[in-house]
Amino acid sequence: MRIEETDHPLLYQINTRVWTRELGAQKRPFTLARIPDRTLEEIASLNFDLVWLMGVWQTGEIGQALAREQSSEYRQNLPDLNLEDVIGSPYAVQDYRVSDSLGGPDALAHVRSRLAKSGIGLILDFVPNHTARDHPWVFSHPEFYVHGSEELLGREPQNFFRTRTKHGERILAYGRDPYFPGWSDTVQLNYCHPGLRAAMIDILLGIAAQCDGVRCDMSMLLLREVFSRTWGGLAKPPDNAAEAEGEFWAEAIDRVRRRHPDFIFIAEAYWGLEPELQALGFDYTYDKVLYDRLAYEAAGAVRGHLHADLDFQARSVRFLENHDEPRAAQVLPIDRHQAAALICYTLPGLRFFHEGQLDGRKIKVPVQLGRRAAEQQEPQIRSFYEKLLAELGGALMRRGRWRQLEPKAAWDGNPSWEQFVIHRWDGGRRGARVAVANFGPHQAQCQVSLDLTGLRGRRVVLRDLLSGVSYERDGNSLQNPGLYLDMAPYQTHLFALASL
Repeated sequence: MRIEETDHPLLYQINTRVWTRELGAQKRPFTLARIPDRTLEEIASLNFDLVWLMGVWQTGEIGQALAREQSSEYRQNLPDLNLEDVIGSPYAVQDYRVSDSLGGPDALAHVRSRLAKSGIGLILDFVPNHTARDHPWVFSHPEFYVHGSEELLGREPQNFFRTRTKHGERILAYGRDPYFPGWSDTVQLNYCHPGLRAAMIDILLGIAAQCDGVRCDMSMLLLREVFSRTWGGLAKPPDNAAEAEGEFWAEAIDRVRRRHPDFIFIAEAYWGLEPELQALGFDYTYDKVLYDRLAYEAAGAVRGHLHADLDFQARSVRFLENHDEPRAAQVLPIDRHQAAALICYTLPGLRFFHEGQLDGRKIKVPVQLGRRAAEQQEPQIRSFYEKLLAELGGALMRRGRWRQLEPKAAWDGNPSWEQFVIHRWDGGRRGARVAVANFGPHQAQCQVSLDLTGLRGRRVVLRDLLSGVSYERDGNSLQNPGLYLDMAPYQTHLFALASL
């Protein structure tokens, strides 16, 4: 699929190993090739453009064994945990080959073809920062990794380990970011080594032949400045190879796009480095700042964030949860959840939904598990999301013109206007949509001028697509002094405007 054909696409993340187990009712084997038609039809009916099958690659025995040592920690998520439920992290990749337990490459190709028939593209993982500890390169190409020393191993056992290679025992670094201890089931790749860079580009080209895009794990760790700050002198290639120059992402994205011009690159990114990654060629970068503000802050912080450059916003990934974050229904009461979702998903950008989010699931699933606890669906949340997705899939909220609207006091001395977040989509002859949220804990009032085409001199009907209630207003008054709003805490409207 071409991005320009689907502006502001809808992405659905699936925990593949858990999902296939549930679809098979715990009967094995159940592969990707056996996913029922009705399951894929339901995804298509919700207007999703992209499906991210998380965790399809082959993992190793070391990662599984290490995860099982921590199995007691997972019982809070899965009280009836069995050791066989602990299957290791999908982010400790042993081989970029579809796991045999999921049916291998042929099964993936089959489900990709079926998704494509519904116009849905396939996104897969690329984990560039590290490999599993039992990846073949650890033995055959130890020069591809960051090396430590006896002194470092003694001082920082949480960041280094001893292992056997074809050159004898070596001390290598666990994969990590600079702010946390290493991930003990992984080994840190060295992006200063030109051979490693070439090998990773070859892997990426192999992935690109099997899907329509990649979600790149912890993408900012590969930036030269970040990598140098994290590893310092340890980044020097241990075999005295000349250090690689330039940014890996610029080279890798260019190479893939020569062969696959429409391939989609999505960056998991933090620390304010999102613009730099977009400049290197990423189509979309995570918007973690918006997530934090919707989850934990007030309306003013949200409005301030939305003053960013429109091109940057259109290339941001908007989400309320993913496999790394707590479940939205656990963090947010149901009224704030719905208000946050309306704000988040009616913005420009890639609209990212996590499997289970639409049903109001509350229990976060550790990525090391292959099974999750049963939960009841929350009908109010499900109904809300179905209505929202129906609108997000329409042409107006994909190709209209977006703008944030500024609320103002309904009368002097009333500061409650500060609780509102309001924006609109102007589709010209296709009409308009106005998303309104009282994103605060108190009843609030405001006025907002609707700068939309076709209002002046006409009667206008505002139909709330969430509640079905309609209001008739004078078009001139909607522009000046503006639409008057008096709303309960966390109440929402998604208005469709039509002239009489």
